Amino acid sequence: MDRTERFYKIEMLIRGRECVSFATLLEALEVSPATLKRDLQYLRERLGAPIEYDALANGYRFGQQWRGQKHELPGVWFSEKELHALLTMHQLLSGLDENGLLSRHLQPMFDKLSSMLGADAQEAQQITRRVKLISTARRRVASEFFATVGSAVVQRRRLHIAYRKRGGGAAELSEREISPQRLVHYRNTWYLDAWCHRSEGWRRFALDAMEQARLLDTAAQAADLATLEAELDRGYGIFAAGAGQMLQAKLVFSAEAALWVSREEWHPAQRSRWLEDGRWELVLPYGEATELLMDLLRHAGQVQVLEPPALREAFAQRLREAVARLDAPAA
Repeated sequence: MDRTERFYKIEMLIRGRECVSFATLLEALEVSPATLKRDLQYLRERLGAPIEYDALANGYRFGQQWRGQKHELPGVWFSEKELHALLTMHQLLSGLDENGLLSRHLQPMFDKLSSMLGADAQEAQQITRRVKLISTARRRVASEFFATVGSAVVQRRRLHIAYRKRGGGAAELSEREISPQRLVHYRNTWYLDAWCHRSEGWRRFALDAMEQARLLDTAAQAADLATLEAELDRGYGIFAAGAGQMLQAKLVFSAEAALWVSREEWHPAQRSRWLEDGRWELVLPYGEATELLMDLLRHAGQVQVLEPPALREAFAQRLREAVARLDAPAA
């Protein structure tokens, strides 16, 4: 049994028999005397268990104030494997954190998890450094906006935001009142799904495009997840597609690329099949082609766009522009 299981066993034996000898504990746990001594010391000093040695009874019992009462060891319902998994998850969450906003709240939990494992600060750092999260093209979000938006989502309250639409100039800055519904993390960037009361429709806002975010006292307009998914999740990637805007892209990947691309999910509703010559056909829905074209360019030379004609032409135009820029003289 691992150490956490031994802690349970020690707790159960003392609770059930009131006083347990060292020899009885050794026999029940099947460990060495040195290991048992370390376990008892850890229980007392690190987990605050009121275990005392009774010289007259020649055994271990709970302190006077706990006799006849139920004592629970703090946190030992986690096994060592579960603690390692939680520490790994902590590291992954830290990789998504913006400006340490979440870390300062999660750090006390991280310290407790490390303590349960018996790890000192240096050992705990070594554990988390075994997990690395690589983020490319990451867009930073001002922490004060992330906190405000997060509070609005949890408290179901409206927000007043100043939002700069991508690709626009100074005239594109607009003020809106929105009802936040959920936070979305996609490709190293945070987005907010919300009902926009100005445009009277569902919108997805990039947090890094917000120049102001103020929490309002008004309750947010309620919506169930089914509505959000129907309105905002049907498109390709982060781009939403409302009813009546969906198109079907038919793609064929070369045999060289098919082995790897066939293992990827481009869209939850995609359909695919292997062709007789080893190529891979992929059919998927999309509403706005911007992100789909970006992903297709990653496979330039290895993918054919068969349908629809507009997507095929847009992809060809991107390739022509790329070649033209390569051939253009340097400034």
